[in-house]
Amino acid sequence: MPDIRIGFIGTGLMGLPMAKNLLKAGFPVTAYNRTLSRAEPLKELGGVVAASPKEVAERSDVVITIVSDTPDVQKVVLGQNGIIEAIRPGMVVIDMSTISPRVTKQIASDLAARGVGMLDAPVSGGEKGAIEATLSIMVGGKQETVEKCRPIFEAMGKKLVYCGTNGQGQMVKLCNQITIASNLVAAAEAVAFAKKAGVDPLTMIEAVGAGAAGSWVVNVLGPKMATHDFAPGFMVKLQQKDLRLVMQAASELGVSLPGAMLANQLFTAVEAEGGGDLGTQSLVKVTEKLANLS
Repeated sequence: MPDIRIGFIGTGLMGLPMAKNLLKAGFPVTAYNRTLSRAEPLKELGGVVAASPKEVAERSDVVITIVSDTPDVQKVVLGQNGIIEAIRPGMVVIDMSTISPRVTKQIASDLAARGVGMLDAPVSGGEKGAIEATLSIMVGGKQETVEKCRPIFEAMGKKLVYCGTNGQGQMVKLCNQITIASNLVAAAEAVAFAKKAGVDPLTMIEAVGAGAAGSWVVNVLGPKMATHDFAPGFMVKLQQKDLRLVMQAASELGVSLPGAMLANQLFTAVEAEGGGDLGTQSLVKVTEKLANLS
């Protein structure tokens, strides 16, 4: 059994299966979630549920966080009863959320002043990748810290890419979200176009997905768009949070991103109809409405 004690904060749609995979790999895991009942399933695999992020840190050598947004990471790491109240020199904090690169650097600096290493390691692959431990993990931080934690990452994902210093993992994740956003718009437009033309959209996806236009979005989310299966693998409201991070970083860098901005506006229309908790494939509702499809 691996002798690194893992703390895990955030057992939501992604975090719970990721924590389960760490337990299955033999790591001792102490978990915390704001709604404690959502961490309870880990007990069946031998996990321990803690009452606070501070308690998680007290029981751990490496603490992983995967929560919704930048303020949430700041709270569990730096806030009252947070990780920072129980850290010890030599510990490592791995943030696998998608948050502001600028704030990531600030948190890493605060932890480094206390002798604690930090890695920003956001993921791609959705709930399916989290369950099957096939996530793509993009990491920023000191390379020697990445190597120290490699067995942990390998229990949760199949692709680990070192991206550079703290904040660069988050920057690469934002590149991922830019690409996903435009892919979602393209797939939704293709589905609406096929339906309007009287073509079975599933037939269209089978053909297009096998060629140069094929992508994960087309092949995995395309059929869900066609059949209006909007169960979330990744929710619209979280995609919107990520696109806001993209726009903020783009503004700071002076980069124009018209495709990502379009996706953001179309998702705003989904949210306006109460679709924030739907899967991102629900973007097709907007393109169908624009095509006057019922």
